[in-house]
Amino acid sequence: MPNCPKCEKPVYFAEKKTSMGLDWHSGCLRCERCNKTLTPGSHAVHQNKGYCHKPCYATMFGPKGVNTGGDSYSYTQK
Repeated sequence: MPNCPKCEKPVYFAEKKTSMGLDWHSGCLRCERCNKTLTPGSHAVHQNKGYCHKPCYATMFGPKGVNTGGDSYSYTQK
């Protein structure tokens, strides 16, 4: 039985969400920046970490000034 990459506890079939080639608990598959729950297949990945498309991924890794609403979403990279 695979372990969740976030909490490292076993992931049972009834509760698993598969994303980025790994099995997750549905509550553990969250955006690394804003902690929003992610849906498998509809989020962005950067360096094996999941991010919501807007505003987190677009602001952090996309072209500056595009799809970010000006300076309203201003994050600093860790």
